[in-house]
Amino acid sequence: MEKDIGKIKKNDTSDVIIRVDDFGGRAGVTIREFVTSERYTGFTKSGVRILASDFPKFKEMINSISDEDLKEPEKAVEGKQKTLEEEEIGDY
Repeated sequence: MEKDIGKIKKNDTSDVIIRVDDFGGRAGVTIREFVTSERYTGFTKSGVRILASDFPKFKEMINSISDEDLKEPEKAVEGKQKTLEEEEIGDY
C-alpha cells in the first residue's frame, strides 16, 4: 500500500514527498526527498518515517504551529531604538 499525499518543491532537482505506506508490515507516513538528475532519479536517504501509532502525536505537534511561529524575524532598522530585551546591560 503506497499513497502519495503530496510534494513540495525544494529546489530545481529535489522535491519533498509525503506518502502513506506500509514498510515491513507496519503502516506509517514517510517524508523523503526525491531527486531528479542526470546521475540519479529517485528517493534519497534523507527523510523520516512516522509509524501510524505515533502519527496522532505528530499531527498534534504540527497543528500546534501557528502562522505567527513561522513569520520571518524582522530585520534591524537603522536608527531604531533598542528595546530593553535587545539592549546589552553591562555588569555593575
